[in-house]
Amino acid sequence: MDIQTVKLNLLQKLMGVSNAALLEKIEKMLDKEMIVGYTVDGKPLTKAVYDNRLKKAEDQIKAGRFITQEDLEKESENW
Repeated sequence: MDIQTVKLNLLQKLMGVSNAALLEKIEKMLDKEMIVGYTVDGKPLTKAVYDNRLKKAEDQIKAGRFITQEDLEKESENW
């Protein structure tokens, strides 16, 4: 089955759903799996992966593992 047929079948099923809780679960699942951006290598980035990377970056900042713009500029003068 091609992707367009799958999409149409899914849309038809969704239109028949009257359970709001089920629709919310489906929406949350889709939100997590939707591509929200791309890495510098051009690989797709899902919301779940993006959120995970953001959490790691925040943890690194809290732990003091970062370099300031000023320090980076000084360091780049020696490249």
